[in-house]
Amino acid sequence: MTPSFLPEVVGFCAGLCSMVSFTPQLIKTWRERDARSISLRMYVVTVTGFSLWVTYGVMIGSLPVMLTNSVCLVLSGLILALKWRFSRPDYVARREGVREAVGAGTVGH
Repeated sequence: MTPSFLPEVVGFCAGLCSMVSFTPQLIKTWRERDARSISLRMYVVTVTGFSLWVTYGVMIGSLPVMLTNSVCLVLSGLILALKWRFSRPDYVARREGVREAVGAGTVGH
């Protein structure tokens, strides 16, 4: 017979893996200030999916589903927000202008 707490532990462990999986992308995007390689459609679907998982967790009263998917929703939402921020035309123009200015001052240009 399975102990009653075991499904909760498995749920939290699964959620922890999901939460950790977003962290490298979030850190990389923030440090590089570049989100060109991030798929906007994929993160819109991901944020929508985590929103539905949180809703489902509330409906069934499952703490692991609610908490872990809430954290994943925040992390994926931050990545989506960075995608929008770093894809704005004014930001891209500024970023490209800085790269051109740096390149123009080097030998051979």
